[in-house]
Amino acid sequence: MKPAHVAIIMDGNGRWAEARGLPRRAGHRAGVEALRKAVRSAGELGINWLTVYAFSSENWSRPRSEVNDLMGLLRLFIRRDLAELHQNGVRVRIIGDRENLEKDIKSLLLEAENLTAENTSMNLVIAFNYGARDEIVRAAKSLFADVQAGKITADDIDIDGFGNRLDTAGIPDPDLIIRTSGEQRLSNFLLWQAAYAEFVFLPCHWPDFGRCELETALATFNARERRFGGVGAREAAL
Repeated sequence: MKPAHVAIIMDGNGRWAEARGLPRRAGHRAGVEALRKAVRSAGELGINWLTVYAFSSENWSRPRSEVNDLMGLLRLFIRRDLAELHQNGVRVRIIGDRENLEKDIKSLLLEAENLTAENTSMNLVIAFNYGARDEIVRAAKSLFADVQAGKITADDIDIDGFGNRLDTAGIPDPDLIIRTSGEQRLSNFLLWQAAYAEFVFLPCHWPDFGRCELETALATFNARERRFGGVGAREAAL
């Protein structure tokens, strides 16, 4: 059984470049090409939802030149690839805080969402300027504001209601989270939504990620028994 929703922490662009004696920007450019391949492969393999961690809220602390390169690549990806995504029926959604983004970046993100809003073949969720702790705090503030305004009471707040205030409202939780480059941590990615996700950590750097690596992760997922806090079939038979 394949996962309905796969999320990927695309890690290792810089290390990929350094291993080849290249500047970090070359790794990021190769990473964009890997993203294109991943989106196509996910669609071909029947994955309905693909979420990618494109730029975290902590990435602003990187050198200004690297941040500028990453912003330029985002602009290039949307301007160059949006038409193809739309033609292939891919719906694009953006999660993350847009409050202080540059005006043209905001416009591009909105354009991508609006143009593809009616598409149904596949859903591509891009986590941009995203941090899970920030997302949770913003959701809590939103609920608190409604309590103060008398729209709801504290007793009205439950798990579903809280989830509906997150950036991922209306998006199913990920079944599988993949991280490349051998690191084994979430790095502030989908902390709430990952409650029952399966994790696969791959040794390859992100620019080397392709269909074969995606299929390997899916095979690993399929070999596991998901319990969701209950007793698995093997244990129940004992």
